[in-house]
Amino acid sequence: MNLHGAAALVTGASSGIGAATARKLAREGVMVGLVARRWDRLAALAEEVAAAGGTALVVQADITDPDRAAGAVEEVADSFGRLDILVNSAGVMLLDSALHTPLDEWDRMVDLNVRAMLHVTHAAVPHLIGSASTSPRGVADIVNISSTAGRVARPTSTVYNLTKFGMNGFSEALRQELLPERVRVCLVEPGVVSTELLDHVGDSLRDAARRQVDGVEPLRPEDVADAVAYVVRQERRVAINEILLRAADQTW
Repeated sequence: MNLHGAAALVTGASSGIGAATARKLAREGVMVGLVARRWDRLAALAEEVAAAGGTALVVQADITDPDRAAGAVEEVADSFGRLDILVNSAGVMLLDSALHTPLDEWDRMVDLNVRAMLHVTHAAVPHLIGSASTSPRGVADIVNISSTAGRVARPTSTVYNLTKFGMNGFSEALRQELLPERVRVCLVEPGVVSTELLDHVGDSLRDAARRQVDGVEPLRPEDVADAVAYVVRQERRVAINEILLRAADQTW
């Protein structure tokens, strides 16, 4: 399906999968709202998109704040006159044992990986329903970036697992709710990806985490962005509900 003229909002767009997805969608002719906290990175990405002939809007926002998340959605929808695609890509992974993890790190993961997704999705759904009923595509899309950690639980990732298993259940229930509204919901679950996630792992576990992925050629953010683009390009009669993609050498 031709995506030219559609409008998207991508959270976590300042780096990694979010930035790669924004670039990919812009190349497909989508107007892209770039949402994250780091203004300098968003501005640089918007310049890159514009230089390539695309359209991007920078929205600096801490989406763990429900009012700011709703404001970001309204800003994108008002600027583009519609909202056809939502990509919930913002997230953080903080690994450590339950015995040693500070409670604020658990709270941080729940706030960004779950609550922020809920804030943005809640605000976006009415706009997506409206676009699905009026656009030539006849459909709108929510794509939630989860993880293999939403399928496989491992030591030291207790709350990260909680957030990703929770996202998976939320996405499936939301998919069923929005079927009559022609809003598709897809879950994309990458394995090891070359992003900043491991940079947030505590000093005591960072070396162990890196050893775990040593010898595994990671996915690139662009690989995940390609999967997102594949999902939203489908004709209205087709709904891709779930994509699991692992690095080729990954066993878990």
